[in-house]
Amino acid sequence: MSDNPDNNRNIFTPITATLDFFQKYFKSLLFLLILFLIFAPFGSESVKPPNLASINLSGPIIDAEKLVKEISDLKDDNSIKGVLFIVDSPGGAVAPSVEISMAIKRLKAKKPVVAYAAGTMASGSYYASIWSSEIIANPAATIGSIGVIMEGINIKGLADKLGIKPQVVKAGKYKEAGTPFREWTPEERKEIETHVLDIYHLFVSDVAKARHLDPKHPEQFADAQIFIAQKAKKAGLIDAVGSIEDAKEATKKLSGVKKARWKEKSKWETYIENLSQQSAIAFANQLKSWIIK
Repeated sequence: MSDNPDNNRNIFTPITATLDFFQKYFKSLLFLLILFLIFAPFGSESVKPPNLASINLSGPIIDAEKLVKEISDLKDDNSIKGVLFIVDSPGGAVAPSVEISMAIKRLKAKKPVVAYAAGTMASGSYYASIWSSEIIANPAATIGSIGVIMEGINIKGLADKLGIKPQVVKAGKYKEAGTPFREWTPEERKEIETHVLDIYHLFVSDVAKARHLDPKHPEQFADAQIFIAQKAKKAGLIDAVGSIEDAKEATKKLSGVKKARWKEKSKWETYIENLSQQSAIAFANQLKSWIIK
């Protein structure tokens, strides 16, 4: 070793420079490492593109935009040969449910779609699933509830106690139909009932077309009845009873792929989806508590 202090310092310069670099940029390097672990492919199989994909419909149906876009993207992805549609939803708003249903119909025109009832496939979520190539349900799943409901409250008594008197300017005989500030007139109630029945008949008609059922006998599969999986199969609402693995195998078989390579979502996408689902459920529960109170 040299007795010259400058030479000794030069020997350790690369080491101290490296330590300084890591100390200065540690957080940035750690962030890049996390991104790499989340997004980087592992194993030789990941070199090949995925050929199957799954999408989820969970919780109350409030808005369809995100799911419809996801369905549309899979429709245009030529590397994806089949799609598994996993459903666990009590239904929700009519228009978004129909929007998802039509998106699934367009997807099926390009590639097979297997819908799987993981827990509840009822009302709007069943409507969303009807055009799938095949519907498979968990043995304990709840299926059906093919019906329409429109609820309102009459707060006239409460408004009177609080001294609240609504003032209304309207054009159109039925523009105030459904108001919560007074009892509905017989004409208004009839108009609302007509609207609900129109939606119900549309629901029954589409289910009958998609599932090859007799629309003249909705009492056999509709009327808002709910079925356990085995009874739903007898009613013609589903094709088979089985597990999620059975649904995956059916998707693979219908798609004609020799070896299934499922498209996986990033951890970030999964986190955002779970957060959105929890928020929707919390909102629905809060809304229900407000109505009950």
